[in-house]
Amino acid sequence: MAAKPFVSDIKAIRERAREHIRKGAVTEGYKADRGTVIKILNEALATELVCVLRYKYHYYMASGIHSKGVAAEFLEHANEEQTHADQIAQRITQLDGKPNLSPEGLLSRSHSEYVEGHDVVEMIEEDLVAERIAIDSYREIIQYLGNDDPTTRRMMEEILAKEEEHAEDLGTLLEQLGQKGEPNAEPLKKAKAHA
Repeated sequence: MAAKPFVSDIKAIRERAREHIRKGAVTEGYKADRGTVIKILNEALATELVCVLRYKYHYYMASGIHSKGVAAEFLEHANEEQTHADQIAQRITQLDGKPNLSPEGLLSRSHSEYVEGHDVVEMIEEDLVAERIAIDSYREIIQYLGNDDPTTRRMMEEILAKEEEHAEDLGTLLEQLGQKGEPNAEPLKKAKAHA
C-alpha cells in the first residue's frame, strides 16, 4: 500500500497568513474554542499561582529536625510551579487572550485550595492533595484539547508530568517522615533486625 502523499496548497496558506495577520499564532487551522481554552488556561494559571504561594509559605514556615530538606523541596516545587504559571500565561497571550493575574478572585479561579497546615507533615499532605487535584484537572484539560490545540495540549502534558513528579516526591517525603514528622520507624526496625 503506497503512502498517502502530503499535499499542501502553499499559495493558499500564504494568502490566509497575510489576510489574518492580526490574529498572531491563531490560524485558520486552529480548531479549539479559543474562548473556552483561554478560560481553562486562566483557571490553570490561578491553580499554579495558588500552589506557588502555598509552597512559598511552607518553605518559610517549615520547622523541626527534618525541616531543612523538606523546606528545600518546597522551594524547588514553588519555583517549578512559577515556571508553569509563566508558560500558561505566555500561551494565553499567544492565543490572543489576557492572563488573569489579578489577586482578586484567585482562589475562586484555582482548582486547588490554599491550606497552610500546622506542621511539616500537614504541609506535605496539603501540597500532595493540591498536586493530586492538579493532576486530575490537567488530565481532563488534555483530554478536552485533544487534537484541536496540540500546542496547548503538549504544554499541559509537560506540566502534568512535572505535577506527577511533585506528587511522587511528596509521597516519598511522607513515607520517610511517618505520621508525626519523625523518621518512619519501620525502616529503622528492619535495619536493626538485619544488624
